[in-house]
Amino acid sequence: MLSAEKNNILTQVGPGTPMGDYLRRYWMPIGGASELDANPIKAIRLMGEDLVLYKDLGGRYGLVDRHCPHRRADLSYGMVEATGIRCNYHGWLMDEAGRVIEQPYDDVVNPGRGKRCTTKAYPVKECAGLLFAYMGPQPVPELPIWEPFTWENGFCEVVISDIPCNWFQCQENSCDPVHFEWMHENWNVRLNGATAPYAAKHLKLVFEEFDYGFVYRRVREGQRDGDPVWTIGRVALWPNGFYLGNHFEWRVPIDDENTLSVCWFFMRVPKGREPYVQDKVPTWISPIKDASGRWISSHVINQDIIAWVGQGTIADRTKETLGASDLGIAMMRKRFFDELDAVAKGAEPKATLRNANVASSIELPNITRKTSVEGITLAEHENYPLLKVRLKGFRHCAGQPAEVRRAFEQAMGIANSE
Repeated sequence: MLSAEKNNILTQVGPGTPMGDYLRRYWMPIGGASELDANPIKAIRLMGEDLVLYKDLGGRYGLVDRHCPHRRADLSYGMVEATGIRCNYHGWLMDEAGRVIEQPYDDVVNPGRGKRCTTKAYPVKECAGLLFAYMGPQPVPELPIWEPFTWENGFCEVVISDIPCNWFQCQENSCDPVHFEWMHENWNVRLNGATAPYAAKHLKLVFEEFDYGFVYRRVREGQRDGDPVWTIGRVALWPNGFYLGNHFEWRVPIDDENTLSVCWFFMRVPKGREPYVQDKVPTWISPIKDASGRWISSHVINQDIIAWVGQGTIADRTKETLGASDLGIAMMRKRFFDELDAVAKGAEPKATLRNANVASSIELPNITRKTSVEGITLAEHENYPLLKVRLKGFRHCAGQPAEVRRAFEQAMGIANSE
């Protein structure tokens, strides 16, 4: 367990807090680019800051203070121009760097005045259908381009949800393999009305740190020799992600009590359907409660959410009792405390990238790389249980829109087979 003081250090993310300042040194995924197609302006709260994300008519993305620097009107009701976002109250215009470039009435009556004011602004970059923001100090590090973002011939989608709990209990889930056995397998048996059979037990776990986070590897009852879950493993991506071969999950702090879940999924089209070029990566919101107000339990990540919010808005780690399966969580916590101490002394944060060539395509341990890159025929999907299930439905998040499912089926060549 942790002391209350140490728990606060891990969970408080506002400006000026140790963890808040640390996380601001990383590029954070904040949503999907296609979110701004219907409305180019979106109010967003990140690490305790109220901001506005926008795409101007020139195609530039901006992330600025939600309130106009003039008299604090709400810019989420503003309008985009060829360059920047304009306040609907008095017409002040700000660009993506936060510079006030027009003050309409002032420009008429006092055209020769001196330097204009500025507003808070953070850089935004688009990659693989995702939008990333950097909210930390200069110099800005390179945006890491994870190798899956460069893959071709695949159908991608971005799924987001707002989770009413602290980010850290969500991220600890990324280094906790035993929960798969119970939450996603044994509990599923019960949810489906049966009492047996239960899933194969975990027999052995290994957690190892590497440049971009932690890898966990496992052995379960009946597991074949050379199984990639033991020889390769899965990645708890530093500082707030999870990587499972053909999809990423990030837990981005909204504030101390809420988390933005951002997921990116890739599915290789079957061999014979290349070249496939996706026109636009869809973004959709996954619901977390049903019509009666109960947490949705039918999908994998929704089940995770039940575990996260069930720990309370901010998990009280002074009352926990860690066991043998929690070694990865203990390692993760220690690394964060060590990182905070090191950065306070002037060190670079873990996994910071300053070399553009290195950042341009970063390979991670991946148990599905061959099928994702080289592809398999449609018939061969029957030999890969997870891919077979993926063709039949989206098991990760509830609420996939019908139009996204149709686009997926068309890409896979199964539109008329179900």
